[in-house]
Amino acid sequence: MGWCPRGDELDKEIFDAINAFIPKLLERGERIAETFNVPVYCIKAMHRIGSGVAMKDLGQMLHCDPSFVTTIADALEQRDLARREPGPADRRVKRLVLTERGQQMKAAMEEHVLDAVPWAYALDHSERIQLLALIRKMTEAMSAAPDGSARSAAPAEAART
Repeated sequence: MGWCPRGDELDKEIFDAINAFIPKLLERGERIAETFNVPVYCIKAMHRIGSGVAMKDLGQMLHCDPSFVTTIADALEQRDLARREPGPADRRVKRLVLTERGQQMKAAMEEHVLDAVPWAYALDHSERIQLLALIRKMTEAMSAAPDGSARSAAPAEAART
């Protein structure tokens, strides 16, 4: 555990717990994808598509390369879950739009996903509110200091005062 010289034992336990939790969550996602006979990345994409989204914007939402967005679009089209359409303002922009079948599958998948997430059944309402606040707080902190510099700068700041 020498990788975290400033971290206390609680930080290490949190790190270990997250490392145990995330793979289980990903495994659950894989099983849901198998149930619906789609690659797991299609679940995430369909959730983001909404009433239609420019492929470039979808790539940004999913934090993936434009070539992978093409792979996603191909997989969805092959299953008749989405289609490519020209953008209403600029025909050069390609948008992904869910088909009727895609909208139905999206609704069914999202219901299935929400039934399967552990916080839905393991936490009460107030705990879920706390969890959401904590996740948002950590995400914001990571966005403000993506390299972790906020924590490493804290002892230096304390020494100066």
